Amino acid sequence: MGVPNSYWQISDVNRDYGVCDSYPTEVYVPKSATAHIIVGSSKFRSRRRFPALSYYCKGNNASICRSSQPLSGFSARCLEDEQMLQAIRKANPGSDFIYVVDTRPKLNAMANRAAGKGYENEDNYSNIKFQFIGIENIHVMRNSLQKMLEVCELKSPSMSDFLWGLENSGWLKHIKAIMDAGIFIAKAVAEEGVSVLVHCSDGWDRTAQVCSVASLLLDPYYRTMKGFMVLIEKDWISFGHKFNHRYGNLDGDPKEISPVIDQFIECVWQLMEQFPCAFEFNERFLIHIQHHIYSCQFGNFLCNSQKERRELKIKERTYSLWAHLWKNRADYLNPLYRSDHSQTQGTLHPQIAPCNFLYKFWSGMYNRFEKGLHPRQSVTDYLMAVKEETQQLEEELEVLQERLANLQKSQSGNNKVKSKQQDRSKQFGLYTSNNSLANTPQEYSSDLKSFPSRSPSQGDEDSALILTQDNLKSSDPDLSANSDQESGVEDLSCRSPSGGGCLPSEDSGKDSDEAVFLAG
Repeated sequence: MGVPNSYWQISDVNRDYGVCDSYPTEVYVPKSATAHIIVGSSKFRSRRRFPALSYYCKGNNASICRSSQPLSGFSARCLEDEQMLQAIRKANPGSDFIYVVDTRPKLNAMANRAAGKGYENEDNYSNIKFQFIGIENIHVMRNSLQKMLEVCELKSPSMSDFLWGLENSGWLKHIKAIMDAGIFIAKAVAEEGVSVLVHCSDGWDRTAQVCSVASLLLDPYYRTMKGFMVLIEKDWISFGHKFNHRYGNLDGDPKEISPVIDQFIECVWQLMEQFPCAFEFNERFLIHIQHHIYSCQFGNFLCNSQKERRELKIKERTYSLWAHLWKNRADYLNPLYRSDHSQTQGTLHPQIAPCNFLYKFWSGMYNRFEKGLHPRQSVTDYLMAVKEETQQLEEELEVLQERLANLQKSQSGNNKVKSKQQDRSKQFGLYTSNNSLANTPQEYSSDLKSFPSRSPSQGDEDSALILTQDNLKSSDPDLSANSDQESGVEDLSCRSPSGGGCLPSEDSGKDSDEAVFLAG
């Protein structure tokens, strides 16, 4: 992203997880934010999750930072936290303010305020604009998923039952809320050039969703296969998303389970449906990642924080999912992806109106184990097969073109040899273009007796002398009709008056023009 630079630096204030145990050891913070400001801000934030950099736009210096909610209550304030937000604004000289985006519904934020938490007071923080988004909490999302899956499990539902059940679950409405938040942040950064601070309650669920969607919209790198892995590592794994609690990897509180990252993955799929050429990976790539979040076959999605993974030596004791996916990356490539396509350049601007084709039901995810469905080839599989077949045909074409070039080269060489032979024959008067005698037979009468007898099939057109009997008789009386036996020349019947294309004849005496081939 172009950091560190003159505005952002790496801070090791959290080394050994001394400030925040759910943050990574190294985070990017504004250069003007001292260790005193960072520590003071962390004490005023839930779970001590202070504002840290998530995405930096090199083009205009705008940034996306993330944190947890402040412990503001109704009137509390913190000077260091206010200075921290001011430092984020100063790190973007092109803007006079920053957006503070609270991803929760305003009612939920006010309820937290009564418990001593809450949200930033615009009277205390200079040069901020506050914005509520309205994404529901993990409990609402868990219930919504359960209702949606119940609809998927209906046996032979009518159209009205399916549509009513899908609407009643509210699942697509929640997907749209997450997408709207990401679009708002992406527009603020790309179009307005304004930095944004994002938080929810603790900053590891809705905050991760929104920051990831905004990054995907802003940066084509995250829409590549490798970039998408980096995005999940950065905004989900490193920043302490609670994988063990949210996906039931270990025995725990069932109320902590919630499909948070599932919703993010579906947001990506929705974007892929609207921008089919923008993503390097296909649907199968997303489904396999979602599957292995629950499978526990790889160590990437174990534990709730970087600190826990290091303590349990997860990296040393398990395999990485990314290495597995990258090894088999040919199976996950999007055949429609083009690096030079307009969709792969710059920021994506998705349509958010419900009437558009965005926000479809993802049957490839939620009905992929449906036994009643007949096996069918997906569009992606079909395109991959066509692409592979096209590649094979192109390779065969290259081979054939190479063979043709070699044949043409060989033919050219043969023509040169023949040309030299013809030139040599002309020097001795043995060849003319119309296959007639170059000179009188008397000049070669002494040589004819030494020529061996050879059948027409063995003859060479370029080295044969075609002499008619009439010419022979008029030229030399010693060469009679029977003289061919003495000179070893076969008597053949010629079907062509020009002497070409002569074939043996059983009744050679019936022809008025008999051809005698003198083989060279």
